[in-house]
Amino acid sequence: MLWPLSGLGIDALPFWIVIIVVVIEVGIRVAVIGIIPDKRRPNTAMAWLLAIFFMPLIALPLFLLIGRNKLSARRRQRQGAINKALLEATSHMDLSDQLRDYDEQLGATAALNRNLGAFPIQEGNHITLISGYQEFFIRLAAEIDSAEEYVHVMFYIVGEDPEYAGPVLDAMERAAARGVTVRFLFDHLGTMRVRGYGRLRRRLKEASRTWPHFQWRRMLPIRPLRRRFSRLDLRNHRKIVVVDSQLAFTGSANLIEPHYQRPAAQRMGRRWVEINAKVTGPVVTGLDIVFASDWYAETGENLGEKLLVDLQADEEAGGGSLVQIVPSGPGFPEENNLRLFNDLIYQATHRLIICTPYLVPDDSLLYAVTNAAHRDVDVVVLVTRKADQFTVQHAQQSYYQALLEAGVRIFRYPEPYVLHSKFMIVDYDVAVLGSSNMDMRSFSLNLEVTMMLVDDEKVAELNDIFEQYRSISHELELEEWASRPWRTRYLDNVFRLTSALQ
Repeated sequence: MLWPLSGLGIDALPFWIVIIVVVIEVGIRVAVIGIIPDKRRPNTAMAWLLAIFFMPLIALPLFLLIGRNKLSARRRQRQGAINKALLEATSHMDLSDQLRDYDEQLGATAALNRNLGAFPIQEGNHITLISGYQEFFIRLAAEIDSAEEYVHVMFYIVGEDPEYAGPVLDAMERAAARGVTVRFLFDHLGTMRVRGYGRLRRRLKEASRTWPHFQWRRMLPIRPLRRRFSRLDLRNHRKIVVVDSQLAFTGSANLIEPHYQRPAAQRMGRRWVEINAKVTGPVVTGLDIVFASDWYAETGENLGEKLLVDLQADEEAGGGSLVQIVPSGPGFPEENNLRLFNDLIYQATHRLIICTPYLVPDDSLLYAVTNAAHRDVDVVVLVTRKADQFTVQHAQQSYYQALLEAGVRIFRYPEPYVLHSKFMIVDYDVAVLGSSNMDMRSFSLNLEVTMMLVDDEKVAELNDIFEQYRSISHELELEEWASRPWRTRYLDNVFRLTSALQ
């Protein structure tokens, strides 16, 4: 028996207590076998069962605390209302017309996204890729300074520094001072972990007192005393900025300086490398509505007619890039981003490029990627050599051998940098870019936003950025990886198991 009282001085206990202990022990084990597999992947269920059987005092309370990847009933209700309203408002838009120059299979992907809660895919979008870290913040501040009606800002992590995040916060305050409505969301736990969080909160409180137009909220707040407690690892990982519903930004960067305000990172020269996009056209409407849905979830305020969106103008837009916005997360139970990635990967015929800081695939994604390599698609994966998270680093390394054996080429971006860019290129005209990593956390636990882009010119630009990354990266060879130390292999396997605990 593995439970604490079993075999530990149990002979000194009365027989009736021993019977009760055994009955409880067996009952719990029988119960979890029938409860845990419900609506979970088999590998996730098996990981939880093994943890509970071998480490019951730790794993059982942990399962009760974080074992369900669902938002609160109130949030699910609000998300459901937004999803329904979105589908009704855009139900008349014809996907087939917008994809007339592309193959039927890609049209089916757009329809898949649509049926899972995404926005229509539309023409008329213009995209500027931004790979410079500071350039992104300079552009943000400049566009916020041009706002006339409202600014919507949402990030997972926010810092407060004089060179990067500070100028953007300054621009938001200037906008509020001239009467522009500023709505600001940031993830509570993601931002609370950053040095200087108290200073940031004081600044935001002062801004909202000084200018009533400056409004801010913490997303998924951890406030148990106010009955606002949510599962700690359900986080809002989206990055969106919208100005007057005329232009928007999205991508991988958080609103923080490139060392993430970590003294250790500054000492070792560790900087985060990002890819973002400035967009105009109908795609802005999608990003604005995603923001509005999160604002509604946190405040109960339905922005509704306050948004400056024009669906008719969006539908009539032409030229530019075809783009579809795909939100995902616990409010979308079908794992929209994972389904999109898999569907596109199975369409690849020539090449597949995956750039992600965290590659911890479930079985479906692993099979999709390795199948592509087996059918002679040129598959290249670019990851960071040393991730900023120890557990994720080892978990993703546990998949390298299977990928290499299938013929996937793996390049590792040099340390001390953290390659945080997140995108995928399929053949020569389709790409996805956004906040989502290629891991089970982004598929099931995080609220994410992804942009599917159909445009051979923009895909070529994104490929140029990828080639810049690859030119300084080291290609990992199968023989080299197979000879890694046994300690590394052991840790890889251990953390591969824990990565499935969702």
